[in-house]
Amino acid sequence: MTIGDHMKEWGGLPVADFAGPGAQPAAPLPEAGAVAWRISADVYDGEESWPESFARFLRSVDASRVRALVVGGWWTEDCDTANTELVELLAAAADRLPALRALFVGDVTYEECEISWIHQSDMGPLLRAYPRLEEFGVRGGEGLAFPPLAHSALRRLRIETGGLSKEVVRGVAASELPALEDLDLWLGTSWYGADAEVADLEPFLSGARLPSLRRLALRNSEIQSEIAAALAGAPVVARLSELDLSMGTFGDEGAAALLEGQPLTHLARLDLHHHFLSPEVAGRLRSALEPYGVEVDLSDGIEERGGREERYTAVAE
Repeated sequence: MTIGDHMKEWGGLPVADFAGPGAQPAAPLPEAGAVAWRISADVYDGEESWPESFARFLRSVDASRVRALVVGGWWTEDCDTANTELVELLAAAADRLPALRALFVGDVTYEECEISWIHQSDMGPLLRAYPRLEEFGVRGGEGLAFPPLAHSALRRLRIETGGLSKEVVRGVAASELPALEDLDLWLGTSWYGADAEVADLEPFLSGARLPSLRRLALRNSEIQSEIAAALAGAPVVARLSELDLSMGTFGDEGAAALLEGQPLTHLARLDLHHHFLSPEVAGRLRSALEPYGVEVDLSDGIEERGGREERYTAVAE
């Protein structure tokens, strides 16, 4: 699977494209705080750069009321351009965006740039510039850096990659994020740069970090069953309402570990979509959890045609 559509929602608001310089909007611009504004360069024809589009945006709307921003493509030629300048511009504009509470960097489809070709940069300056930011997301792991930091307001952190480095995982794990309720990491495959091991996830699993965590998503991983085995006895699970192990190589051995481990009947939801479970084991999971009101997502099951080496993650390219 690849990502073929732009985001429809972020920060609890519908995403609205900020039209290009020559486009005539079909209706007046939305109220500044009513939508999540998607700002993108003309990645196909190079008519307007991202800095130019952002500057025009700040001139066109009441920036002081903007609550959510979604950054699309920032290049005008090749998508192997890092977004260092973009990060600097967004950080420098913090005083003009005092109401910003949700930011996503990299809402890019596969037609614009495959997820593993997106060149990111250090996200630390953005989080430091916006201490009241509540939701932050980023797509693309190439060049991505997330140094340990402290942020008292962040409630949701989402990092989407086809291959996430252990340095980023460790940076998140070492950060002070006392308000974080939702952590969503797409770990990816070693083919695209993933090198994190289960041991790197231990700060999340032990419950020693992230005291407010209620949803944990460690997904799109080639070590999905190994992660499940570690979670079977992980202290953090007891205080979760949702556990997401979807989009990866989850199979019968991972399900067996969950079934034999600590109770999961307190969960509101267990997301395992895109899995490699046999019908028998999938049925055991349903029987063990659904009578307790747990929503178990076992959609997109894939019939295994060989051994574990034949499994694949949902998003890798």
